[in-house]
Amino acid sequence: MSNRGAVVAALGIAQTLAWGSTYYLPAVLAPPMAKELGVSTPTVFAAFSVALIVSALLGPHSGRSIDRWGGRPVLMATNVVFASGLTLLSFANGPISLFLAWIVVGVGMGCGLYEAAFATLVRLYGHDSRNTITGITLIAGFASTVGWPLSSLMEVHLGWRGACLVWAAVHLLVAMPLNWSLPKAEAVQPAAQVPTTGDPVSARSRASKKGRAAYLLAFVFAVTWFISTAMAAHLPTLLQAGGVSLATAIAIGALVGPAQVAGRLLEFGFLRRVHPLLSARLAALLHPLGAVLLAVLGAPVAAVFAVLHGAGNGVLTIAKGTLPLVLFGPQGYGHRQGLLMIPARIAQALAPWLFGVWLNAFGAGALWISSALGLLAFFSLVALKTPPPDLDGDVG
Repeated sequence: MSNRGAVVAALGIAQTLAWGSTYYLPAVLAPPMAKELGVSTPTVFAAFSVALIVSALLGPHSGRSIDRWGGRPVLMATNVVFASGLTLLSFANGPISLFLAWIVVGVGMGCGLYEAAFATLVRLYGHDSRNTITGITLIAGFASTVGWPLSSLMEVHLGWRGACLVWAAVHLLVAMPLNWSLPKAEAVQPAAQVPTTGDPVSARSRASKKGRAAYLLAFVFAVTWFISTAMAAHLPTLLQAGGVSLATAIAIGALVGPAQVAGRLLEFGFLRRVHPLLSARLAALLHPLGAVLLAVLGAPVAAVFAVLHGAGNGVLTIAKGTLPLVLFGPQGYGHRQGLLMIPARIAQALAPWLFGVWLNAFGAGALWISSALGLLAFFSLVALKTPPPDLDGDVG
């Protein structure tokens, strides 16, 4: 397979299955899982949070492997890991086996979700990867749309254990062949250290600028993933605290997914003509803007808030792939991406619990906290500058 459209289609579908069978699994299966295992539903989500932390720690190692060997073998291996973790989950009989199964799933998540897919595309196409990154996020943006109904249907007819086994089979019989169809990248040896030449002061200045940019970008990723995960977990409750009925809150929450896809379509169309930093800055403002409108105008504009939040989140998902590429270049992209995403994965693991605490304490006022965080992300993006060409290279 050499056609880029075919590569995007195969990787996008594989990513849809990977996200739908792991990240979006607890939303549907956690309650029946908890009931049968004799644990609380929060315990199941705690096991899921442990999986996210495991994925954060493994991301840099996975990225380094993709930098060297290409994404095809790594992604195929993660299908085996996903299938193993889901099979273990189907046989769980208590809290210990539950946590162990989710840890195995977390290994797969650290090596087989968006960061690995982005690194795979950069390994294949280098600087010319922006549109392909956008393409797979457009397809995988429907992961919850596909995953939640399928998991629910399987749970009704096969039970949650049967659902886990079916998802395990899907990884081996569908997702793995899709990843196998990806182009094979030539293996490369790790780059040797090249003696520094020229002005050492200038070299130190370049290194300082790269380090500052990396820290700012890691902060932006952590904040935006925190907001995204917090809204995914608590949006209906948040809207109810703002005076919206339960039925309306659920209906409004359903707008987030299509809005994310709309944001990605905007990125693929109009925004691809502008620098990714500009599109990321605009996207970071949409959650705070929606929150202000909701605070001032109340429940009648709740749908507007959901759409603005979703559209911003959709563009920022792409930015997580494109910004490290344009700021630092393709060399060492996978390893660098893994490092940059460690704080984001940890923030993602903490978001449902921490924002829930704020929601209980402040009600709809918790939105002011997430909005303040969104503004901090925006100002961090403003502080980021496009480095000159000689800043391209490896970091960390």
